[in-house]
Amino acid sequence: MKSKLLFTTIMLVLSGLVQAQETKNIILITLDGLRWQEVFSGADSLFLRDAEMVKYPQSLYEEFWDSDPTKRREVLLPFFWSTIASQGQLYGNRQLGSLVNTKNTHWFSYPGYNEILTGFADDERIYSNDKINNPNTTFLEYLNQMEAFQGRVLAFGSWDVFPYIIHEERSGIPVNAGFDQAEGENLSDKEELLNKLQKEIIGPWTEVRLDAFTHHFAMEALKNQRPRALYIAYGETDDWAHENHYDRYLWAAMQTDAYIKEIWEWVQSDPEYRDNTSLIITTDHGRGVRKDTWLGHGSSIPESSETWIALLGAGVNPRGEIAEKGQWYNAQIARTIFDLLGMDYPDQKAASPLK
Repeated sequence: MKSKLLFTTIMLVLSGLVQAQETKNIILITLDGLRWQEVFSGADSLFLRDAEMVKYPQSLYEEFWDSDPTKRREVLLPFFWSTIASQGQLYGNRQLGSLVNTKNTHWFSYPGYNEILTGFADDERIYSNDKINNPNTTFLEYLNQMEAFQGRVLAFGSWDVFPYIIHEERSGIPVNAGFDQAEGENLSDKEELLNKLQKEIIGPWTEVRLDAFTHHFAMEALKNQRPRALYIAYGETDDWAHENHYDRYLWAAMQTDAYIKEIWEWVQSDPEYRDNTSLIITTDHGRGVRKDTWLGHGSSIPESSETWIALLGAGVNPRGEIAEKGQWYNAQIARTIFDLLGMDYPDQKAASPLK
């Protein structure tokens, strides 16, 4: 009798834990063009001391180098390799046979983001980075059509093409991207300051703002507008790579890791989001592995299709770094998000969810 009572008690406790871990909110985060090599092995020795790519090679070497790749990656991405590695999942270490690729064959940004956000590649219609409204429906738009999510879906990006990728006009999703400012009648003091600073601080690019603005605009919206689905797209890793600045590429990756830590710690401190929010983190494409190809990507550079995926939060079993051999795709993310939310994805073309 006592054993039956104990069993019943355990089952009730476990049932309560499952309910507490139900996913109600989604935060998707992308780091443009961050290679899996840095994610899983840290700074690349081939580039660290190259004077053409690094302004102060010796100091950068001292900051990021260790002969042990597991230590190097912890230096570069401390949040990834502490919290996510212990509480979430990390796919894409090709040295262990964990393969993540894009389904699209173009291997640059717009096709990559379309694949992540819709669940499938569309090589025939999405084949450039031009500012053309996406003919496909993203998972964000599907959520925004549902009563429970209506008006609680937001997107922030450093690249000014995101309003077209998400089709802001049709979807009705507010997209703050490029050099957009915070809008509305009840802006916080921080949003007012960010609007002012964004006008005054000129970054190095004409189509991409500095990630600090994207991050802090998104954080203010998370705190004040309370979205149930939030997409944040950081861009500096890709843009510094295109400029052949390996040092700034590393610093941007490290800073974005700190931004993700800030998001997670705030989520876990807030009663509305704590223990019921899932983070999915990935990149839109890879890039080359040689000094003459790493700064670029596209169909002429085979490594550009190689990506990675990280998951953390409600509904995610703490498996850490996935060491088993297998093939996964960025296209699986959209249906995975709906799977976490306990819903069927509306588009049959979308790839199967990650398990």
